[in-house]
Amino acid sequence: MAKTNKPAPTTEEVDRDFRAQVAQMTSGLAPTAFSTAWADWISHLALSPSKQGELQRNAIMRAGDTWMFALRALAGTPAPPAEGLSGEADRRFAGEAWQQFPFNVLARAYQNNVALMNEAVRGVSGVSEYHTQLLEFATRMMAESASPSNVLALNPELLALTKEEQGQNLVRGFQNMVEDLGRTLKGAAPAGTEEFEVGRNVAVTPGQVVFRNELIELIQYTPTTPTVHAEPVLIVPAWIMKYYILDLSPRNSMVKYLVDQGHTVFMMSWKNPTEKDRDLGMDDYVHQGFMAALDAVSAIVPKRKVQAVGYCIGGTLLAIAAAALARDKDERLGSITMFAAQVDFSEPGELAFFINPSQLAMLEATMHKKGVLESKQMGGAFAMLRARDLLWQPIVNQYLKGQRDRMIDLMAWNADGTRMPWRMHSEYLYRLYLDNELSTNRFPVGGKLIRLSDIGVPMFVVGTEADHVAPWKSVYKVDNLVRSDDLTFLLTAGGHNAGIVAGPVHPKRHYRMRTRRLADPHLAPEDWVEAAPKSEGSWWPAWQGWLAAHSSGKTKPPAMGAPGKGYDVVDDAPGKYVRQR
Repeated sequence: MAKTNKPAPTTEEVDRDFRAQVAQMTSGLAPTAFSTAWADWISHLALSPSKQGELQRNAIMRAGDTWMFALRALAGTPAPPAEGLSGEADRRFAGEAWQQFPFNVLARAYQNNVALMNEAVRGVSGVSEYHTQLLEFATRMMAESASPSNVLALNPELLALTKEEQGQNLVRGFQNMVEDLGRTLKGAAPAGTEEFEVGRNVAVTPGQVVFRNELIELIQYTPTTPTVHAEPVLIVPAWIMKYYILDLSPRNSMVKYLVDQGHTVFMMSWKNPTEKDRDLGMDDYVHQGFMAALDAVSAIVPKRKVQAVGYCIGGTLLAIAAAALARDKDERLGSITMFAAQVDFSEPGELAFFINPSQLAMLEATMHKKGVLESKQMGGAFAMLRARDLLWQPIVNQYLKGQRDRMIDLMAWNADGTRMPWRMHSEYLYRLYLDNELSTNRFPVGGKLIRLSDIGVPMFVVGTEADHVAPWKSVYKVDNLVRSDDLTFLLTAGGHNAGIVAGPVHPKRHYRMRTRRLADPHLAPEDWVEAAPKSEGSWWPAWQGWLAAHSSGKTKPPAMGAPGKGYDVVDDAPGKYVRQR
């Protein structure tokens, strides 16, 4: 029998495989991106003798400050506390034990060294702004890892705890580390997540799956009121997360809240893709995802406009689909709500550190080899953006203090990640983030370009103050891109997830809200904050009131599904896609 020889790999295939191997060794970070930034900085610093002199003076000044602080600490003379980079006291060193010698000197020296590192990368003439930001990010990562608060021998609080417990905290910490390592090797969920189970105590709002295709399930929730608002609500969650962040425990379930307020709610539940789904693209997510769901809702609740809601990338997809519908003169949408969703990616915030040609080439190579982007890779990128809170503090708590953080529903949901298909995520990163095609009218749907300026329906847009994934000023850019004559922007306290899942009652939250008409002048973000009145509490009631105000009245609840139109009930909520691992 003749041998069948495989064709030799192409140059591009060899290079792609090599980049994928490098990505495994660098946790997905592109060394070329950082080395290019460093070369830009060092070459321009070499041509800046005045800046070099300034850094030398700063180094002497900060060394002197540390020595003077140490002398005053030895003498028992009160000294100003070590200041964080933001100008506020660093909470890592706020405890009483850190105010005692020699630990207060360690904290002061650390803060001075970090400040000097930041002064070195900033203000070098000729260095690109992006490279400066990338070096600041790298500097922050190094500084967070080198903090004395992370080291047992240098942390007085850890030393006191170890003495008090006679080392039992370290025994528990070692046990925690062994357990976590074992779970990681087996691909199991983090410890404590077993307390929350989909369909048992999260994602429990009653409903039925009324449509299923190869990409989504559509859940219709059971009404709890004798009459409902005439216009149904269709929620488009992000596919980088499972939908039940909007249906967590009953106390903070947005779905339950809307149903109890008399809304007919439909939820898209995305399939967790595998390697065989590698070629699903953005067009598939528009047509097999949102458009298919819209067709189903329109069949189940006929002759009613749909109030569509999109969260994160689900909001971006909603804007894309809405622009395509407007282009095609399809008027089925009655309103659009977007939570923490960007449509202009010119200023995407700290995620820009991972969005450059070098980084994307490495990420694309990894995805192409596996067919998908694993959730742990995306989670690792988010953790690096907030390394102090999401990486180092948990390490200290669990492995040095021997204390497990109490698992809550939001944390358990966060650990229940999803994958993303190669083609879709590549298109998303290259075409939206890197090339910003959507806001510049260069993004096609179905082979034809769309324009956000075609969107004219009422809009409600929510940004969160501490969002490191979709910064609120970036989210706010939609105000200048659509022609809606009724656009309400709301800015709430909290971050990308906790700020949205606030619950209907939250005394520690606040928000600002303002509506603009098409004829009103566009306000810069800072001016908008000054013009928008501040309110205390959760923003959910304000949004629900907006939805109700944009409804045409109350009516009898619709039937569950529409069997005569091909939308039979196929399962009970929460369905099977949300359970896919």
